[in-house]
Amino acid sequence: MIRAIARRHRRREEAEMNITAFMNLMVVLVPFLLISAVFSRLTILQLNLPSGSTINEPQQVLQLEVIVRKNAIQVADRGTGLLKALPNTPQGYDFAGLSDFMQEIKAKFPEKTDATVLLEPDTAYDTVVQVMDAVRAFTVKQGTKSAQAELFPDISIGDAPV
Repeated sequence: MIRAIARRHRRREEAEMNITAFMNLMVVLVPFLLISAVFSRLTILQLNLPSGSTINEPQQVLQLEVIVRKNAIQVADRGTGLLKALPNTPQGYDFAGLSDFMQEIKAKFPEKTDATVLLEPDTAYDTVVQVMDAVRAFTVKQGTKSAQAELFPDISIGDAPV
């Protein structure tokens, strides 16, 4: 009986792997993935770390800081202190008020392009993005068209003081 089983195994030929279906799938899938990769793009903002002032560095006129607290957004000058506090509205943070105040500062200091955004721990990502958008640019309506005007595009990010 053992010999009969052994004979059956000897007669059986090794099966070849048929990869035709897999190759057909790859022929269709690879071009599709390459074409769709063109449409997925990321927008990246370059952020800087706040720099400490050194003795050899000349004092700047304005060192703008936007501090995001749980109950308010504070706009301050590192040298002179608090410029304006924007308390939260019933809807949340006052991003429109922040944008308006940033426009006032830009009108007084048109050559200034940098600002520091300081965040408390556990600040929501959506809040960080909206604050950075309000500090970077604002929308200007020109007739029927809207355009973005630059405020302070060079943003540094860090931790808010206690």
